[in-house]
Amino acid sequence: MRILFVCKHNRFRSKVAEAYLKKINKNKRIQVVSAGVFKGNPISNNVISIGKKLGINIIHKTQGLKSKGMNRIDLLIIVADDVPVSLFKGKVKNIIVWKINDTSETNKIRIEKTMKEIFKKVDSLNKDIEGGKIKWKR
Repeated sequence: MRILFVCKHNRFRSKVAEAYLKKINKNKRIQVVSAGVFKGNPISNNVISIGKKLGINIIHKTQGLKSKGMNRIDLLIIVADDVPVSLFKGKVKNIIVWKINDTSETNKIRIEKTMKEIFKKVDSLNKDIEGGKIKWKR
């Protein structure tokens, strides 16, 4: 199973979701990746250090979306309020949208709050995966 988290630039929200699901889900058959609609600038040190404080390791390199391979994604999760679902209609069958606001890379309080919001969403997703509530259809 392949899960793709998407946000606008792959600098914060999708990276956090990817890192946290990789940390909590121990099922080796689930592959987790993230990307941005646009490849972003390097990830801010604040995001990386707050992630470490909260127990996740965020990979520095950002990734842009590639249309090649989209048909191999079992579940796409838009972790953003600024990415339209219409970009993925007809390319991915299973789409979930979490309308999470972006924040300034200098606002440490907001970064931590948003990370914790993403953690709650990922916890719920992981519970649904482990409980068989999410069915994979290709």
